[in-house]
Amino acid sequence: MLAAAINAKALWYLARGTGLVTLLLLTATVVLGIVGVSRWSSRRWPRLVTAGLHKNLSLLAVAFLAVHIVTVVSDSFVSISWLNAFVPFTGSYRPMWLGLGAVAGDLLIALIVTSLLRRHIGYRVWRAVHVLAYACWPAALVHGLTIGTDRAHAWALGVTYTCIAAVGAAVAWRAARARVRAATPQQVGAAAELRAIRHA
Repeated sequence: MLAAAINAKALWYLARGTGLVTLLLLTATVVLGIVGVSRWSSRRWPRLVTAGLHKNLSLLAVAFLAVHIVTVVSDSFVSISWLNAFVPFTGSYRPMWLGLGAVAGDLLIALIVTSLLRRHIGYRVWRAVHVLAYACWPAALVHGLTIGTDRAHAWALGVTYTCIAAVGAAVAWRAARARVRAATPQQVGAAAELRAIRHA
């Protein structure tokens, strides 16, 4: 009886921990994806490093997601089947929020599979899935905020809001960079002249 209780508690902690780590890894992957698309690099941080980190963190996120799914399905506290874990909105336990977790997991798996098969499926198909997979992060975020047992704790909310801030900052940085690139040479020259006048 005691052993069963300990095992159940271990599964609960493992499910919580792997879910949160998966969100953190997804956040880092999204941020690196945004940075990578803008082709930003420096002498100390070449684009090859960004691409490598992006790929490896994505694979690591899948590994943690797999453990998260196994522990959630194995935990007897709530009734979640393998079908519920992969087919969105089929469960009886908080179907909307559990379904968003299934959506996030399915999108992440599709992203990894198509990335591994990129040479065989072509760039267009890979790109379409890759863009669609950006929905994985908000789905996972809302899933954690609504169904996670730690959602009421300040530290968990702090981690979640940090993830939101990181992605928001990356999107804002990319938008600002795109505006600079879109500026005409005359605008760039005028801005340079204005700066020179101000510092004269």
